[in-house]
Amino acid sequence: MTLTLLDWRRQVAALYAAARAATDPETGWRTWRDGRDELFAAHPDSPLGEAARAAFGGLPFAGYDPSLRFEPVVEPAEPARLEIPTASDGVVPFERIGTVELGAVGRLDVWWLDSYGGGVFLPLRDGTAGSSTYGGGRYLLDTVKGADLGGAGSRLVVDLNFAYHPSCAYDPRWTCPLAPEGNRSATPVAAGEQLPPGGAWY
Repeated sequence: MTLTLLDWRRQVAALYAAARAATDPETGWRTWRDGRDELFAAHPDSPLGEAARAAFGGLPFAGYDPSLRFEPVVEPAEPARLEIPTASDGVVPFERIGTVELGAVGRLDVWWLDSYGGGVFLPLRDGTAGSSTYGGGRYLLDTVKGADLGGAGSRLVVDLNFAYHPSCAYDPRWTCPLAPEGNRSATPVAAGEQLPPGGAWY
């Protein structure tokens, strides 16, 4: 851990705060997208490897689709636990705290990071995985790292336009929790971050 990583997390949190405060969701999404491009291009903790960063021209995204923004109630679910081994952080534990219904995508499990700091974790591996998006899936929310679109009470704002790739999609030096069975859908989600031309960052 370094202070540059702390700065990265502060800037990511600030981008999500700006998205939550925006006058409309698409404006917030554009602010978030532009900020991510700046971080990936210039920040010392960019997940891009050196070669990818040298050729970086922006993260490819599908256009904004307002029909893919949801504010579902987190419904109760049977307790379940995930313990995901990583190369750098040991075993990362998650507890299932409920499910959300996201239109044609269906019902997805909502997880809580069961270690210091905690946080909501909502990954998705949809029908585009392995073709136009990373094969392991993308993240919708990861609040311990600032990826939080808000909500009130038992509701979460889940906007599929904000789907983004985990760090391991950009460089093999990273290891990431990926979408478990309850976070997989055969429905293609033609929104959010896409793979670059050629299909991979490395």
